[in-house]
Order: sequence, then structure tokens, then C-alpha cells
Amino acid sequence: MTHMFDAGLERREANYVPLTPIDFIARAADVYGDRLAVVHGHMRRTWRETYERARRLASALQRAGVGRGDTVAALLPNIPPMIEAHFGVPMAGAVLNTLNTRLDMPSILYMLRHGEAKVLIVDTEFGELAQRAAQECTQLRIVSVSDAMPARAQHFADATDYEAFLQDGDPQFAWTPPADEWDAIALNYTSGTTGEPKGVVYHHRGAYLNALSNILEWDMPKHAVYLWTLPLFHCNGWCFPWTVAARAGVNVCLRRFDPKLVFELIRREHVTHYCGAPIVQSALANAPAEWREGIAHRVSTMVAGAAPSPAVIARMKSIGFDLTHVYGLTEVYGPASVCAKQDAWEALPDDERARLNARQGVRYHLQAAIDVCDPDTLEPVPRDGETIGELMFRGNICMKGYLKNERATDAAFRGGWFHTGDLGVITEDGYVRIKDRSKDIIISGGENISSIEIEDALYRHPAVSVAAVVAMPDPKWGEVPCAFVELKEGMDASAEEIIAHCRQFLAGFKLPKAVVFGELPKTSTGKIQKFELRARVKSSSAIDQTRGDA
Repeated sequence: MTHMFDAGLERREANYVPLTPIDFIARAADVYGDRLAVVHGHMRRTWRETYERARRLASALQRAGVGRGDTVAALLPNIPPMIEAHFGVPMAGAVLNTLNTRLDMPSILYMLRHGEAKVLIVDTEFGELAQRAAQECTQLRIVSVSDAMPARAQHFADATDYEAFLQDGDPQFAWTPPADEWDAIALNYTSGTTGEPKGVVYHHRGAYLNALSNILEWDMPKHAVYLWTLPLFHCNGWCFPWTVAARAGVNVCLRRFDPKLVFELIRREHVTHYCGAPIVQSALANAPAEWREGIAHRVSTMVAGAAPSPAVIARMKSIGFDLTHVYGLTEVYGPASVCAKQDAWEALPDDERARLNARQGVRYHLQAAIDVCDPDTLEPVPRDGETIGELMFRGNICMKGYLKNERATDAAFRGGWFHTGDLGVITEDGYVRIKDRSKDIIISGGENISSIEIEDALYRHPAVSVAAVVAMPDPKWGEVPCAFVELKEGMDASAEEIIAHCRQFLAGFKLPKAVVFGELPKTSTGKIQKFELRARVKSSSAIDQTRGDA
């Protein structure tokens, strides 16, 4: 039945346009075209120039045969072409797949094949990877960015120079919004915590809303100066390329994290905002005081992953850095909950305030819901801060699903919620706190590491009979993998040999940082009791640690 508020009041071209974060750069260029948009070393570009370059990229991609639903991969550090790709690729109707620059060759190749990438935009620092990719994926076009230092650059044949590629594009390219805001805008791969990595697909609507939510959570002003300490390959930089454009701010690029350089950039460029994992925050909090000289303004920072220690939180406050704790996953565009601060907390002792600030918090402004539920019944657990359940999200800031994996998508969205797999509690005031992580995920320096993947590598060693991997607390990385190994009878191996063996199969940051030999605790059915191993690693004196450099 049609009622009066429907009759003749349908969507029209004049009153409905699909939401897309690409529009943010168009407005920034139109309204603030002469304002600074990107800083990279001595290079400085305005929003008008940046918009023209993004349009050139879109045009060049279309002329190269890239169209709606095609994948364009990017293997780049935090440099200007990576920011341009966040606009130029979707302007062409394509889907941007930002690749983790820390991954090993097999993982990169898997993602390029699974995502069916047609173009790979790659920095010459990763020339060896690009050369192998071109050999393995014969339909892949390589576009190379010559930004690396000459000593690290690896030039390769059959690649198109990025700047030459842009010159073939039209700076006035007439892009249009997606036909449907549900269209894919980005593809991001999980760390493969169970089996192969899963391809998480983002839509234009979710990217648009999370970009705006970032502004709301941070009270981010116009023309904020944002420093790229957070890798842009992590959940599209938590959607901040689009957030900064919406505020017509400044992107201060940072090729690789260096605490001293970070302080220099904060001072020189008057940086107002940055994001980072706990290891980044700890490095800055504990840096020599002279590195901070001349920084008198307030700096806002977001931290995600394992909560920083009360000492780091207190230290950040003492040096004038205002820290906000957020929580999320790849599947929810990065952060989708925030530990919203309350005025009353300021009167509390430092330790108590730090404890409250370390919670994973409440839903983002534009996310519909977060709760802790019984994973079987889906009933909310009591808000007592004690009853453990699974953290779940619902709303527009949730992925479309997993690429080519309907079963995993259905499981992730079972019962009308996105299941994070993280276990936690919810307190009386409605704030969630993670208590443990399901599937034995280890979070090290902001990277997700699968214990199962490491165990698989360990079992490939001819002397290994039984193996188990758990997270071990680490003052620098938050958590690192600790391997417990039973050797086969009559066989021998050293910790160094075990780590060297694993290096053949794992990226450096996934290697065990300690190897403990001996019989593993098991149930009567032979199942390894990981809870006992976790108890052991809490005391460093219980482990004769042999560490391997990643």
C-alpha cells in the first residue's frame, strides 16, 4: 500500500546521489584549491594539484583498460602516489587493493592472484617483488614509482614509470560517482589467521561514513595537519586519506617510521594529528626530551591494537599528546569503536584514568551498534564487567563481505551481527573491554599473526614432533610469538636452527622470538593445553628465551 509520504516522492537525480568519499577531494579542490594538501620531503602540492593528479591517474587507468570492478593493487609506503591512488583508482570505477609491504613473496602473489589485479603500482624499493609478480601474473601491468633512495631502488624491465603514466591521463577527467554506493571501493586482506588470507571488500558508503566518523570522534578541525605514521596499507589508513580530504587538511608523508624524524615533522609542519600502534606511541613517549624541543602545540593521537600501558598513557599526556584509544578490525574499516572520554575521569588518579582510557569503548558515531554477546545464543551478556562473550558490531561501517568466500561471509554475519572473534566483557557504563582473543591471534606491533601459520612452519622441521605457539608479552612490540617445541626422540635442534628454518616460510615479523624445548602439557585426548603455556610466558624467568631478529 502506498501512503502519502511515498506517492510521487521517489528518489530522483536531483535529490539522491550515492555516497562516495571521492567527492571529498573534489570539494577540497573547488573550495580550498590553493591550500596545501601533501608534503613529502621538499615536495609540496595543493589540493588543486592533487585532485588533477588523481584525475590523471583515473584517466590513465581507464585508457589502460581498467574499468568498473577491476582491481588495482598498490605496493607502496606512505608516499604521495598512495594517497592519489585512494582517489584515482575508485574514480576509474576500479577497486583499490593496498598490499602490506612487510609480507613475504608467497603472500603477495596469492593476493594478486586472488584479487585478480590488472595493475600493480609499486615502489622501486620492492622491485624484486614486482619482477616476480610480473613473471607469475602475466596479465599484470606494472607501474613503478621511483621514490626510493637510490641504494634501495631496484629498477625492472617491462614497467611503466608512474609519472609518465600520469602524463597520459586527462587532468580534467570527468569521473562520476558509483552507480550504487554499495559498489566496492577497496579490497584489504586479513593476515591469514586461519588458512589463506581473506579478502575484505569495502563499499563506498562505508568508507564515506567511517571517514566522517573519524572527524566526529576526534573533533577534527578544518585544515588539520595529519602525519602518516600509520601505514596506508592498514585498512586504507583507517579511512584517513578520505578524512583528511573532507577537512581539506594536510597529508604529511612519512616513508618509514623514525621517532626523531616524527618529532622534526611535528615541529616543522605543525602536525596536529597522527595515528599509530602501541609500539609507535611507546617509541615517541620514551624518546629523548631534546627531540621534542620547540613543540609547544597540542598533538592529538589515536592508538589501536593492544591498549598502551598506563605509564605510556601518562607519559603522552605529560608531553602534550592527547591520546584516544580506538578498536576495530579490517572488516570494519579499521576503528569502529572508541573509548569516549568523560569529563569526570579527569578527577581520577592517573592509574584509574589510564585503566578507563585503555578500554575498547563504545560505538563510533556512525556505526549502529557494538555489544558483547554469547556467541551461541547471540544474547547480550550482563553488563557486569565479568561475564565474557564475543564482541560484535552491526551497522554501515561493516564490510560487504569476503571476496569469493560466501561461507565465511555468512559465518561472519550470523544472526545479524558481525562476529569479531574477540572475547571480552561490557561494563555497567556500556564500554567494552577485550579480555582474550579467539583463534590464538597474536597482535605484534599492530600486525595480526596466526599461531597456526607459525605452527605449520615448525612442523615442517624434521626434528619437531609437537609444536604450539602463544603470545608472549614484549615491552617493545606488545606481543610476540613464543614457540613451545617437543623434539622427536633421538633428534636434536637448537633454537637458532628452529628460527632459521621458519624464516624460509614466514615473514620476518611472524618469526618466533623465543623457542622453549620440552614436553608440552596435554589433555587426556592429546590436545595441547595452551592456557598453561600462556601462564608460563607471563613469567620471563620461566622461559630461557632465545630471540631471533625479524
